[in-house]
Amino acid sequence: MGGAAGGGGGSCPAGLCRLLLLGLCCWVAGAAAVRGSDNSDTLPESIPSAPGTLPHFMQEPDDAYIIKSNPIALKCKAMPAMQIFFKCNGEWVHQNEHVSEESMDESTGLKVREVFINVTRQQVEDFHGPEDYWCQCVAWSHLGTSKSRKASVRIAYLRKNFEQDPQGREVPIEGMIVLHCRPPEGVPAAEVEWLKNEEPIDSQLDENIDTRADHNLIIRQARLSDSGNYTCMAANIVAKRRSLSATVIVYVDGSWEVWSEWSVCSPECEHLRIRECTAPPPRNGGKFCEGLSQESENCTDGLCIQGIENASDIALYSGLGAAVMAVAVLVIGVTLYRRSQSDYGVDVIDSSALTGGFQTFNFKTVRQGNSLLLNSSMQPDLTVSRTYSGPICLQDPLDKELMTESSLFNPLSDIKVKVQSSFMVSLGVSERAEYHGKTHSGTFPHGNTRGFNTIHPRNKTPYIQNLSSLPSRTELRTTGVFGHLGGRLVMPNTGVSLLIPHGAIPEENSWEIYMSINQGEASLQPDGSEVLLSPEVTCGPSDMVVSTPFALTIPHCADVSSEHWNIHLKKRTQQGKWEEVMSVEDESTSCYCLLDPFACHVLLDSFGTYALAGEPITDCAVKQLKVAVFGCMSCNSLDYNLRVYCVDNTPCAFQEVVSDEMHQGGQLLEEPKLLHFKGNTFSLQISVLDIPPFLWRIKPFTACQEVPFSRVWCSNRQPLHCAFSLERYTPTTTQLSCKICIRQLKGHEQILQVQTSILESERETITFFAQEDNTFPAQTGPKAFKIPYSIRQRICATFDTPSAKGKDWQMLAQKNSINRNLSYFATQSSPSAVILNLWEARHQHDGDLDSLACALEEIGRTHTKLSNIPETQLEEPDFSYSRQNGL
Repeated sequence: MGGAAGGGGGSCPAGLCRLLLLGLCCWVAGAAAVRGSDNSDTLPESIPSAPGTLPHFMQEPDDAYIIKSNPIALKCKAMPAMQIFFKCNGEWVHQNEHVSEESMDESTGLKVREVFINVTRQQVEDFHGPEDYWCQCVAWSHLGTSKSRKASVRIAYLRKNFEQDPQGREVPIEGMIVLHCRPPEGVPAAEVEWLKNEEPIDSQLDENIDTRADHNLIIRQARLSDSGNYTCMAANIVAKRRSLSATVIVYVDGSWEVWSEWSVCSPECEHLRIRECTAPPPRNGGKFCEGLSQESENCTDGLCIQGIENASDIALYSGLGAAVMAVAVLVIGVTLYRRSQSDYGVDVIDSSALTGGFQTFNFKTVRQGNSLLLNSSMQPDLTVSRTYSGPICLQDPLDKELMTESSLFNPLSDIKVKVQSSFMVSLGVSERAEYHGKTHSGTFPHGNTRGFNTIHPRNKTPYIQNLSSLPSRTELRTTGVFGHLGGRLVMPNTGVSLLIPHGAIPEENSWEIYMSINQGEASLQPDGSEVLLSPEVTCGPSDMVVSTPFALTIPHCADVSSEHWNIHLKKRTQQGKWEEVMSVEDESTSCYCLLDPFACHVLLDSFGTYALAGEPITDCAVKQLKVAVFGCMSCNSLDYNLRVYCVDNTPCAFQEVVSDEMHQGGQLLEEPKLLHFKGNTFSLQISVLDIPPFLWRIKPFTACQEVPFSRVWCSNRQPLHCAFSLERYTPTTTQLSCKICIRQLKGHEQILQVQTSILESERETITFFAQEDNTFPAQTGPKAFKIPYSIRQRICATFDTPSAKGKDWQMLAQKNSINRNLSYFATQSSPSAVILNLWEARHQHDGDLDSLACALEEIGRTHTKLSNIPETQLEEPDFSYSRQNGL
């Protein structure tokens, strides 16, 4: 028997194989019997090895949906397979519930087994597990077992009510139409199609129509043919649902043909010209043309002489002419007399007179609303004019706008326009109140661990930022001279700072240390799915050597989560390439990264250029964006421009936006807000909503704008903005209120509420409140540190010495929320000193010494509980003394 086994080359004798097969059949039958009596027992996952091949699944169970009360069938097919059983939610399905079929594969001669089971609605409803109801197959062969994929079984449904029905719109021709539709909740998710007048819309056939954006219907340029009734249809395997219909009307405002030729001169010495509102005519409720449709004027330059019938008429006209001449002479005489008595010199003053301040002078304006001519080289038309007197200042755009209004040229006697300051206008006898532009000094918030978004206005007045205090783009560089005592170098309003510890620079030495931020195109081009999460920060000089690590603080825009992000610290080499220094979750003895919600604190021993890059692990990875809206008047006095920005949530990125807006004359209209932007590949939509009717209207093509996902996600800190143009119906409208909606499709949204005056003189200025005013970017010596040096020495002396009772630097790290990569501190000559340096970097703005003192006292209390020996009690006064001295 031993010879037979040895000569078989690993095979077993025929009798032994039959014995194994008989044992397997008996075991399967016994397992089935046991299964029928007790569902809690399980079949073994494998049988002892035997010659053969593992089962290969030719068909695995598919995910399925139960519709109404109809059960669904799950199917498995494997080869070679002696037996196949289903396992659902971790439990074996009874053998009686299986339907099996056997066949032979003709090409291989192996046995093929196919098995079916039914799953009912009741079974799925009765299951209350942490995941969907699931089933998988387990197949046996002589060699062992194989498992199929897990197939989920869900109950299909479709709710009746739409989450959002499309709303009717009236849109000017060539304007943008956006109809929103959110289908009812359902499993599986409903597919959406649009109907126009009950006919399906095929966006593939019309490039002007887009139906891909989150079920919405977008018509980029409205045509008259786009008017109609639109319906959103939602359907899945269960049912179909119809939304309410939305009526869209595309209207055309009327426009004027050109004027006709002048008619012949009439007996009344006038001729006419006309124009019609037919280019195009108003349609679908569009406005009728503005202005006159008929115009007349004198056709003989005022010298009209009609037919004279008799001599009495000649005498009459002669007398009238003489009277007119007499009145003219009288008027000239009075005028000359008044001029000789007046302090005013000439009718139109030379423009150079304005350089001396507010000078009083007269000027004449053309009757038909022409602009005021104040330049000495451009004399006004004096034939039809009216004189205004009073001081004027050309520097005020408000004054110019008010003075050019046609209402000022109405035929009222002795009207005076008096401009007493650049913010006050007086008309006639009743003077208007002064307008004062209130300015406040202000700074922008600094980057810190509490978040850039904690900004508080003084009151409920519209939130306007004073931009005058911001540095220009070329000023994002700072320097300081540091010696043995160390210090802190801060880039104001950027969240970037550098801490040089005490003793890092040798005694009797001093270094000029600089720090800068790259504000141009990012030189770090991430690989693959990586994105840049921080500014590129350079500190130097690069050849400087420190004896203890310095702390560099860099803001970032990631919503920190180790489940969704893999974040790396990168450094630029001398050749200009970027290399990875470490992952923030790795263990390393060369440097240390501490990631806070809004900033990363890095302990380094060499200067250079550093940045943070992140690789999203899941679609739930989130970048934090800062969204803000700025406004300014356009060249056309009736237009007002809104610019909406979405930038990485770092102070330096937003400062770049504000610097650009400051040069363009923009004003911040609402407190910036935070938007969580997911890495789910869905785009960003920016819309202007709730514009006051009859006061403002939005110009075509700008009602809703969509930004592709990649442009937002991989922005590399370049400011991303969308511009909207609003038009006033009348110049008297100075107040603007509307909403700006910024939303990611299948993501989060933010609403910016705009409520402001477009006139700067009527706008209340409210400033940012910074954590502190970094007037002096470089601080040297003890004043740069929050912990007094004597207290720092006592802490280091206490905790640097290892203690068997656990009272050492590791406990100090733990109490300060430093729980990883402790091997880095173990390599330092004074681990406690490096931990305190990291504490200084994290608390540079709040200086929360109370929290550190509480941590030290807690360590003391813990140590007292661990040991009752008297020497422990002798160490306690160290912490009490620290608390009394500021800790």
